[in-house]
Amino acid sequence: MDWGTELWDQCDIIEKHTQSGLELVEKYVKFVKERTEIEQNYAKQLRNLSKKYNQKRSSKDEPECRLSSYQAFLDILTEMNDYAGQRELIAENLMMNICIDLTKYLQELKQERKTYLMDAKKAQQSLESTYKQLDSSKKRFEREWREAERAAQYAEKTDQDINATKADVEKAKQQAHMRAHVADECKNDYAAQLQKYNKEQNQFYFSDMPLIFNKLQDLDERRIQKLAQGYMLFSDTEKHVMPIIGKCLEGITKAGTNVNEKNDSMIVIEQNKSGFERPGDLEFEDYSQGINRASSDSSLGTPKVSIDPWKKKTNNFWLFSKRSKLSSPVLAPFSTPPAPSPNGPPSPKFGRDPLSYCLKEINKTVKPRISSFRTLRRSPTVTEDFAHLPPEQRRKRLQQKLDEICKELQKEVDQSEALGKMKDVYEKNPQMGDPASLASQINQTSQNIERLRGEQSKYETWLAEAGGRGDTLRYKAHSFNNNGANDVHSPDGAYSDESTPDPSQAIYAEFDDDFEDEDLAAPIGKCTAMYNFPGASEGTIAMQEGEVLAVVEEDKGDGWTRVRRNNGDEGYIPTSYVTITLNK
Repeated sequence: MDWGTELWDQCDIIEKHTQSGLELVEKYVKFVKERTEIEQNYAKQLRNLSKKYNQKRSSKDEPECRLSSYQAFLDILTEMNDYAGQRELIAENLMMNICIDLTKYLQELKQERKTYLMDAKKAQQSLESTYKQLDSSKKRFEREWREAERAAQYAEKTDQDINATKADVEKAKQQAHMRAHVADECKNDYAAQLQKYNKEQNQFYFSDMPLIFNKLQDLDERRIQKLAQGYMLFSDTEKHVMPIIGKCLEGITKAGTNVNEKNDSMIVIEQNKSGFERPGDLEFEDYSQGINRASSDSSLGTPKVSIDPWKKKTNNFWLFSKRSKLSSPVLAPFSTPPAPSPNGPPSPKFGRDPLSYCLKEINKTVKPRISSFRTLRRSPTVTEDFAHLPPEQRRKRLQQKLDEICKELQKEVDQSEALGKMKDVYEKNPQMGDPASLASQINQTSQNIERLRGEQSKYETWLAEAGGRGDTLRYKAHSFNNNGANDVHSPDGAYSDESTPDPSQAIYAEFDDDFEDEDLAAPIGKCTAMYNFPGASEGTIAMQEGEVLAVVEEDKGDGWTRVRRNNGDEGYIPTSYVTITLNK
């Protein structure tokens, strides 16, 4: 069933229905746009929320950064940020696959519908024009036929009139004959117009309009199909990102399961352990014993035993820093100072006034203690040797600093090796470069190595004083002289490996001398030579064009790659001379 057959007389209904269908598409596009705005705002709020609670720390050494609960929270913020990205992806896909696509398709449908309606209007106007011509010819035929009848009646009447002349009778007959002829012509014209109209009307109702209605029906069905696809895309767009959203939620769950409360407690202990011993018991300080003994001894001359109850004790500290003052011992009030002994001079320990002596001793004992507690409350002055830290924390910081220096020193040593090899190659192959151009870099690298070794020795000494083990990173100290020889010495060439080692360097392993002394490293890939390379300089290896070698060490930025043959020979070759394929 089609519209052209069943709805041949419902042009207005068809026009209204197709217009309503296009409005439904516009309404759905508007709905999806508002949905994308909601998704975008939701994603934006999620990102802002993650950013708000994931403020960048000024230092990575914050104590809580190592706690599993803190790391889990950071993981949750990261997953939430990824989740927001998926919401943005949903909004973007909805906009691209539904809004933009349907809007473009809607414009095409509107233009197509407009064309069909214009064709229908033209066909209808043509039929109406033919009908007007038919009506006009019909009315003319009707008018001329009446005139012909009147002319015929007048001619008959004139012929029967006895008073009419023969000329009048002839004239009336001619007039009637002329009118009858005109009426016949109008009749023929009317018949022709009627035949034309019937033909066009048949063409209009059985061919033209059904074809247009069927085209509008096809347009409407395509519109419905496209809209149905948009409905399904509305769901499929979110289904496509559901696996990733599920992974984000799984990541949040995993972050919760990764929290280890016992490990966090150990980290807190490790970070905050001071290394101090617990304070011992305080001794009882009998202030009255010294005063009474002084009074009694003054009558006897000199005391039997010299007792100093005000002897300064080892400074103690409070567990909590809020307690900043020590309660002073309560002294029994003296009504009057004891009178001097008539038997002899007073004890030199107490002088002439035992009360003054007691107050002086209290000041000596209590003030240093209060001062020591105040220093605990103040922020300590940061020193290079971390002496302001507790013993345990100081050892850790010194060890960390020493490891950083060793890494930097290893980097400089590697760079020195590379520069030495490059200089040797330039000397043997001047066309590859000028050896003098490397002098400034070699000099700077040597100065850096000397400076770092000085810092290394300094921190090793401090670490030894702090009681550390000195577990630092191993590093090689290969350097090259101007002749390309592989020597182990300081940058200024002051000593070789035969010289007596520095005691402060005893915690480090001896440096490797040659590649042969090292364990054979597993190949990380292979390379094919594009050009011949003589390998005449020290540390290099010759190769022929097309030869395949195993890659042992990648180019570190100096332009050389370390390779190995099947027979075990190893050496360096120019990186630009080969094509490298690394193992995955």
